[in-house]
Amino acid sequence: MALEAGQQAPEFEATDQHGQSRTLSGLLEDGPVVLFFYPKAMTKGCTAESCHFRDLAAEFAEVGAQRVGISADGVDRQLEFDEKHDLGYPLLADVDQSIAQAYGVKRRLLPASKRQTFVIDTDRTLRAVIASEMNMDVHADEALEALRA
Repeated sequence: MALEAGQQAPEFEATDQHGQSRTLSGLLEDGPVVLFFYPKAMTKGCTAESCHFRDLAAEFAEVGAQRVGISADGVDRQLEFDEKHDLGYPLLADVDQSIAQAYGVKRRLLPASKRQTFVIDTDRTLRAVIASEMNMDVHADEALEALRA
């Protein structure tokens, strides 16, 4: 079952596209985190979603929030995805899908997560949860709305 607004975001540790270990608590030291799960790097929908987050970099900076993408892809694939699209934010490798499981977005039969976004306040409270498999722009747009509210 997916988490809901008002609940505490589970702590996690994962490796980003540059091989750096990242934790939720460490990321939150720099402000709220918009953690968006996407099914698979380099696919049409995930590219559109990730590039929309990239294109709104200034807006996220204005509200002091950071964007963090996460999928079951490995570190090398995440690096390739970042370099191809000049994303410029952490992409976490959740290869064993333990983080997707903790956030309630792991798919039963596929090695990919559901497309879902979590806006996490610095105290780990979920400010908003955004779910849409088909509208790629809604994730970044609604995350910004939640951060501005």
